[in-house]
Amino acid sequence: MSASGGNKAIVAALLANLGIAVTKFVAWAFSGSSSMLAEGVHSLADSGNQGLLLLGGRKAKKDATEEHPFGYGRERYVYAFVVSIVLFSIGGVFSLYEGVNKLQDPHPLEVPWLPIVVLIVAMILESFSLRTAIIESNHVRGTQTWVQFVRRAKAPELPVVLLEDIAALLGLVLAFLGVSLTILTGNPIWDAVGTLAIGVLLVLVAIILGVETKSLLVGEGAGTKDAAAIESAILAGPETRRIIHMKTLYLGPDELLVAAKLSFDAGSRFSEVAGAINTVEARIRQAVPVARAIYLEPDVYVDPNLANPPTDAIVIKGLE
Repeated sequence: MSASGGNKAIVAALLANLGIAVTKFVAWAFSGSSSMLAEGVHSLADSGNQGLLLLGGRKAKKDATEEHPFGYGRERYVYAFVVSIVLFSIGGVFSLYEGVNKLQDPHPLEVPWLPIVVLIVAMILESFSLRTAIIESNHVRGTQTWVQFVRRAKAPELPVVLLEDIAALLGLVLAFLGVSLTILTGNPIWDAVGTLAIGVLLVLVAIILGVETKSLLVGEGAGTKDAAAIESAILAGPETRRIIHMKTLYLGPDELLVAAKLSFDAGSRFSEVAGAINTVEARIRQAVPVARAIYLEPDVYVDPNLANPPTDAIVIKGLE
């Protein structure tokens, strides 16, 4: 994911949510609708989340230090995980609390038309934000389905914004239904039911975000396609006989660590091995540009099925 694409979607969502939050709180203040209050808190939480994503992207650009030799790329994962916690605690739990409170103490809407107008405007603005996120995601999604994109994306910003925008639109629909049924029936219980539904929705989205970003925090390797491309790049030339084993790890959304033990001829000279490793590294970087930290260890492959396997490693010649 390009940083510009991700930031464009985040900024679009931030501006939309700030404007929507203000209008929702105004509508709640005049109408007393708990659905509007829940949606106002939801939009405010989303605005804070987008601010966190922008902050995470900025911190991730810090130069590597002695204490963090691989840099700060994972800051983006940390802030994306915090977003899921904020969405759960502030958005979801508050909406559930407000819905239960409205069930216990229902009261009629005072200005019934105002929440309807605000919700319609909010749905229009939120649709534009979602449209921007979809366009930017399509630039990097390729042939993946949307579910695959959310689950496999190494850059967390676009999946987070996508899920937030979808949750926001669904929440607006639920609030619209709750307020409309309250107006039509004169029963404020429907407003409370809409608020509870919004809370359940936000909790579910927060759990999905938490699970996906937790996986990134723990450490994910290259996807199947990139792993195959790296293996093909290693074996594309005559330098190595085989890959003994290989491991990959994302140090951040834009930096992949590749570590592999490769089989070379037992009689290889030091200069030959060094030159071969440099050639293989160049091919890996060309095949998978995000593979920036590459560590290749030369070795001699020993068939584990041999009765008397040799114990010698590479004979390094030419050091004199």
